[in-house]
Amino acid sequence: MASDDAVVGARERILATAYNLFTQRGIRDVGVDEVIATAGIAKATLYRHFRTKDELILAVLARRELVWTFGMVEQRSRQLGNTAEERLLAIFDVFDDWFGTEGFEACTFINVLLEMGPQHPAGRASIDHLDTIRGVVRGRAEEAGLRDPDDFARSWHILMKGSIVSATEGDRHAARRAQAMARALIDSHRVEPAA
Repeated sequence: MASDDAVVGARERILATAYNLFTQRGIRDVGVDEVIATAGIAKATLYRHFRTKDELILAVLARRELVWTFGMVEQRSRQLGNTAEERLLAIFDVFDDWFGTEGFEACTFINVLLEMGPQHPAGRASIDHLDTIRGVVRGRAEEAGLRDPDDFARSWHILMKGSIVSATEGDRHAARRAQAMARALIDSHRVEPAA
C-alpha cells in the first residue's frame, strides 16, 4: 500500500506536469499519454487521481488561479501600491514584468476558453476564473470609491486581456500602453463631488 506522501507526491507530479504542458501548448495538443510519460508515472496512477482528462484540466485551471491570479497578479500588485488606485495600476506593472519573461505563455483562462469553447466544462471553468480576476479589480474599485465598480471592472478587464493578446503578438510595451488607458478609465469613474 502506498504511503500518503507517495500518493500526494504522485498527484502533485501529475498536476505540475500537466500545468506546464497545458499552459505552454494548450489542451488539445497535449494528450494524456504525454502527461503520463513526462510525469514518469503509470497510466493507472494518473486515473487514480484524475478520472478523466477534463478532471485534470479543471485541476490545472484551479492551480493557475492560485499561482497566477492570486499569487502573481493580486499579491504582487498589492505589494507595489499603497492605495487602491495604485494597486489597480500596479497590475500593469506586474504584467510588464510578466510579458518580458522567457516562456511568456499568455492567459491560460483565455486560451482554454477560446480552445474549448464556453460550453465545455473547461471553458465554463475559465469563465469563472476570469470572473475571479474581475472580482479582484471590482474590490479595488470599490475600495477606491470609484463609480459603478462592476462596469469599471469589466472595462478594466478588457484592458488586461487586450494587453495580454498584444504582448502575445510581440508588443513588448503592451502593459505600459494599457496602463496609460487605465489611468483615463480611473478618471472617468471618479465620483463627482456634490455641488
